[in-house]
Amino acid sequence: MTEINPALDRILTLELARVTERAAVAATIMRGKGREKAADQLAVDAMRRELNALDIDGVVVIGEGERDEAPMLFIGEEVGTKNGPKVDIALDPLEGTTLCAKAKPNSLAVLAMAVGGTLLHAPDVYMDKIAIGGQYEEGLIDLDLSPTENLKRLAKAKGVEVSELGVCVLDRPRHQPLIAEIRKSGASIVMIDDGDIAGVIATTDPVKTGVDIYMGVGGAPEGVLAAAALRCIGGQMQGRLVTDSQSQKDRAAKMGIEDFDKKLSIRDMARGDVIFSATGVTDGDMLFGVRMLNNKIETETIVMRSSTGTVRTIIGEHYKYEKFALDT
Repeated sequence: MTEINPALDRILTLELARVTERAAVAATIMRGKGREKAADQLAVDAMRRELNALDIDGVVVIGEGERDEAPMLFIGEEVGTKNGPKVDIALDPLEGTTLCAKAKPNSLAVLAMAVGGTLLHAPDVYMDKIAIGGQYEEGLIDLDLSPTENLKRLAKAKGVEVSELGVCVLDRPRHQPLIAEIRKSGASIVMIDDGDIAGVIATTDPVKTGVDIYMGVGGAPEGVLAAAALRCIGGQMQGRLVTDSQSQKDRAAKMGIEDFDKKLSIRDMARGDVIFSATGVTDGDMLFGVRMLNNKIETETIVMRSSTGTVRTIIGEHYKYEKFALDT
């Protein structure tokens, strides 16, 4: 278990929950309306406003893009009042923008916070990922093994046939060879349109989600956020950056990446004391989405901490409906 860092004791669970709550509610204004950029911008603005009210000296290490892409929460942006501890922040104000725009499941507002210098500064490139829950012997899965071999090892450890496993994969053309191999093995595929942070977290509760393992290539920033979550609730994950051009390699090098082909462990991506918060925007396996009722707004948030292994589910009931909506 990670030693508790006293600096993060100042950052109350409720404060982090408030940050993702506000982003989720803001995005909900555009839920199901087909306007991805508008939904994302509303979530970004709300999250930035709440982060700047916290007594932290924070820097965004996983964000919405580079500085020239502002007003998004860009990589390197400084947030907070500067009257608190130095922290790294990884965030996705609206994980699954397309899911929100189409009112599909598993869109989230997500934030991870850790002691300064302990989160991987991942460039906005792809990452090859594999992840399982925390109930297995360490080192069970490996990116350097074939999907078939990983499935055989997982099935053996679980005491089942490969045909009883569920594999979460992003529905992308690049995954056709992976999908074909998984289906040849006999395993089932849980295909998702977007939202691979939720896909990775789903491996921690396969009875509920039907997902035993996550495989495939998704965003590197989302990989770091997923690793932060698994650090808190238990799980295994490996990742490897996918840099297909010299410009991508240059961006990665600028952010301190020296070995582009390194197989990253979960602690390479998120070490030290980590706090993770996510609020549902649309209904999903982990959280229900924002509910706009006659006299209140309801939210569901999960907040986790790696050093204590504590997981809190917070159901928020916000009765000052008009003020809450306008503030976001």
